[in-house]
Amino acid sequence: GRDRFIEEHWGDEDSTNGKYTKPPDAALRQKLTPLQYEVTQEDGTEPPFRNKYWDTDKEGIYVDIVSGEPLFSSTHKFKSGTGWPSFTQPLVPENIVKKKDTKLLMTRTEVRSKHGDSHLGHVFNDGPPPTGLRYCINSAALRFIPKEDLKKEGYSDFLKLFE
Repeated sequence: GRDRFIEEHWGDEDSTNGKYTKPPDAALRQKLTPLQYEVTQEDGTEPPFRNKYWDTDKEGIYVDIVSGEPLFSSTHKFKSGTGWPSFTQPLVPENIVKKKDTKLLMTRTEVRSKHGDSHLGHVFNDGPPPTGLRYCINSAALRFIPKEDLKKEGYSDFLKLFE
């Protein structure tokens, strides 16, 4: 029934032990830059090629700027030529929610974070192998954690990606 559907599509809420949560709006307005707030809370889009991570090639992971939940890895990042960070797949698929987006007179698939409910970007079917997907993500929705800081920042589970 309903509970099984929720479990299958949303995962087990207890698996993160409430580690990743969305702060109240007042706290977000203090924590985030105006662009980060516009992108994550108002479904905005930052300019291509003029954003923090579009050409970053360092090893590490990308987490939600709002909740800290792990979203993407440099191991799945590729140069798409679009001017935004692009990934072939999420690092933790359970932390990604896909929604139908018909705002621009076309149907796209919006990508949001599960726990922070942040607008991240969109996913398209024009990516490279092995997935054929291109997760086109706003830098303003992300915080990059370099490989050497993963343990210090509490993400040591992901160190194995870079061995």
